[in-house]
Amino acid sequence: MTRIKDIFDFLCGIAPLELQCSFDNAGFQTGRSGREVKKVLLALDVTDWVIGEAREKGAELILSHHPLLFAPMKKITDESGNGEKLLRLAEEGIAVISMHTNLDIAPGGVNDVLIAALGASSEGPLDEEGCGRIGTLPEPVSMEQFLARCKAALRTKGLRYTTSGRPVQHLAVMGGSGGDCVERAAMLGCDTYVTADIKYHQFLLAAELGLNLIDADHFCTENPVIPVLCEQLKKAFPDVEFTVSETHGQVVEFF
Repeated sequence: MTRIKDIFDFLCGIAPLELQCSFDNAGFQTGRSGREVKKVLLALDVTDWVIGEAREKGAELILSHHPLLFAPMKKITDESGNGEKLLRLAEEGIAVISMHTNLDIAPGGVNDVLIAALGASSEGPLDEEGCGRIGTLPEPVSMEQFLARCKAALRTKGLRYTTSGRPVQHLAVMGGSGGDCVERAAMLGCDTYVTADIKYHQFLLAAELGLNLIDADHFCTENPVIPVLCEQLKKAFPDVEFTVSETHGQVVEFF
């Protein structure tokens, strides 16, 4: 029999909670650790649709990247979005485990999967906390070719970018919001940086630094780890059914 605690312990072995950033709240979010689990749903976020999907599939556990709980909650009622979600989860008997910045930083986690998806070999972290990755493509490619590769590999509906006119070979990546590392990517000798949630002044800075900068969407730069994690869990717990959410996807559209 596999319990929720067994899965949580396995995940902590892959991405120890000690790795998470100080602002984070990764870990066992809600539920009973001793409960037997037969079905697990994996998704980047615990959305209303994901909760409904878990209920329909009979999943006892949702494994997410982004935590449902961040700030301290003084009450759990249906007057707030997260309160309503917590009530639904409790009523349906669905537990939640979230592996966030610890999975970003851990070997084989979000950023290693991201840089591999783009065809580069990882050579180490991008920032001083161990998050992000830098790496090198086997051969340089044009920015146009690399944009097409990014769009296909990350299954994103569109890309926001600025180009310096340089070919792409020395790459930096950070899944999710990585705009604060634009200058560091350039300082480390990268010609291209792929991340998400880029602001105007960060695009402007990249242009001044001669850095190709690509915003490939928050969901799309982090979600590639979810199916990889799903396969790891299937091998570790063959008696449990693990599935990737079919209802959660990129919410940003392009006109």
